[in-house]
Amino acid sequence: MPDGSNGNGNGNGNGNATSLSVEPRHDWTLEQAEALFALPFTDLIYGAQRVHRAWHQPNTVQMSTLLSIKTGGCPEDCAYCPQSVRYHTGVDSDALMSLPDVLERARAARAAGATRFCMGAAYRSPKRKELEKIALMVREVRALGLETCATLGMLSRDQARELKDAGLDYYNHNLDSSEQFYGQIISTRSYQDRLDTLAAVRDAGMNVCCGGIVGMGETARDRAQMLVTLANLPQQPESVPINQLVRVAGTPLAQAGDVDPLDFVRTIAAARVMIPKAHVRLSAGRSTMSDELQALAFLAGANSIFYGEKLLTTGNPDVEQDRALLARLGIRAEAAAAVPGGT
Repeated sequence: MPDGSNGNGNGNGNGNATSLSVEPRHDWTLEQAEALFALPFTDLIYGAQRVHRAWHQPNTVQMSTLLSIKTGGCPEDCAYCPQSVRYHTGVDSDALMSLPDVLERARAARAAGATRFCMGAAYRSPKRKELEKIALMVREVRALGLETCATLGMLSRDQARELKDAGLDYYNHNLDSSEQFYGQIISTRSYQDRLDTLAAVRDAGMNVCCGGIVGMGETARDRAQMLVTLANLPQQPESVPINQLVRVAGTPLAQAGDVDPLDFVRTIAAARVMIPKAHVRLSAGRSTMSDELQALAFLAGANSIFYGEKLLTTGNPDVEQDRALLARLGIRAEAAAAVPGGT
């Protein structure tokens, strides 16, 4: 819990690192967020670590596993996504996985140390019969004692309530970038569509998992604006994944430029300061990150990773590699949250 200290200033997002409030705020301006990003690197990291330790156990990381329960065939045109039917990426369209197969993977994830199990399906929005099957998956995975998360595209309020009734703990629906940049990467759904899904999830009583992608050609201002949008929601997300673009052959962003590693870390640190109570997840793109870059991300306030060999359709560091890195850094796995009915 926070210590209530604001340091030496008013916590308005300007000035030095000691003036940063550890309390959540919902009145961030773009100018304040840009000033935060522009702090000297060590000052920003210091401020982020200070906020992090006010709300979270230091040197711990939450372990999540992500499984694609329905791969490919998505009608959307997200420029980064290998699962779109509009691009030739070598990803086949598969049917929804069976319940026994999903439970087998969930048990394996639990045995490897994961405490949250995330299920992803390449939908614009799930159909009635598919949602019924997924709701059953949620119930059975939760019965294993795992927190549950799903990402299934857009949801109506009724669909969100159905998943909540099944026991879904978190719903992931990323904003990806700022509203101003969004139209350059997606045309098949609007930014408001994404905000409407987040509102439906929140109204149903579920936790929100929402973040974005760094490296699509967006500016630092776009990154700042995305975090302003998230921070200023009536209730901030409980989980904020920060992804580094995975460039996949056949997608429009296959030739996107490299991201400056320090700019990526700045985004992690700014997310930690602006959304202090959330788990900030070091998400896609870790397979190409050096150990040193990941260590800096943890120092900047990242305290969650996806754990396992694959993220939907792209690679991820394997379990033993992650264990070795965390051991070198002295970081331990976060204890599992109590899940009612878990076994």
